[in-house]
Amino acid sequence: MAKERLQKILAHAGYGSRRACEEIIEAGRVTVDGRIAHLGDKADPEGQRIAVDGVTLKKVLSKPYTYVMLNKPRGVISTVRDPQGRRTVRDLVPLQERLYPVGRLDADSEGLILMTDDGELTQRLTHPSYEHARVYRVAIKGVPTEETLRRWQKGIMLDGKQTRFDGVELETADHDRAWLRITIHEGRKHLVRRMVAALGHPATRLIRVAIGSLKLGNLGAGRWRHLRAYEIAALLKTCDLERR
Repeated sequence: MAKERLQKILAHAGYGSRRACEEIIEAGRVTVDGRIAHLGDKADPEGQRIAVDGVTLKKVLSKPYTYVMLNKPRGVISTVRDPQGRRTVRDLVPLQERLYPVGRLDADSEGLILMTDDGELTQRLTHPSYEHARVYRVAIKGVPTEETLRRWQKGIMLDGKQTRFDGVELETADHDRAWLRITIHEGRKHLVRRMVAALGHPATRLIRVAIGSLKLGNLGAGRWRHLRAYEIAALLKTCDLERR
């Protein structure tokens, strides 16, 4: 087997994003055939002994991947650990596996978080080139007009770039508040909140209800569950991956 960059091998083994794996290498936690590895090194995962904190990757790779969905409540940080000591999504999922969230929701947002140790799936779900749709239910101040809905879908300028929702529906409305259902492929930080605010309707609540084929359903806030076999199969298919 051809040699690959270590950060790519570690990411595929479930040690987090490529950047997270680079940090693990830089910290001196990775060895190849007993020698401490350096950023930029390559290795053969089949023919060489690669270890992280003394645990060989072959032991890690021999275990089946774990896939979990979580309904993240407000106030929870969508990282593995937080230097400020705030509660994280990892605190809500008491499993021993090294699970990492796929993408993020800001602290004030709620809803679907996928957590897994499948690094390759994580890479494909978060990379912009794969364009996986994300669906949100968003409560906004005021009631948008038909023209405003058209503008969001046609596109507005944001940071000097034409940006649009792939789909936007008015679900419910009263005199001072409305609920929207928004579909978008882009993943820029706070994009949905910034888009609705740009046309005079700041968000008061944001709930992610779907990532690609995966849907939150009726999972309660703060609750988690393992993905079902058909859900895993659908995600892998959309990412052109083969597993199990």
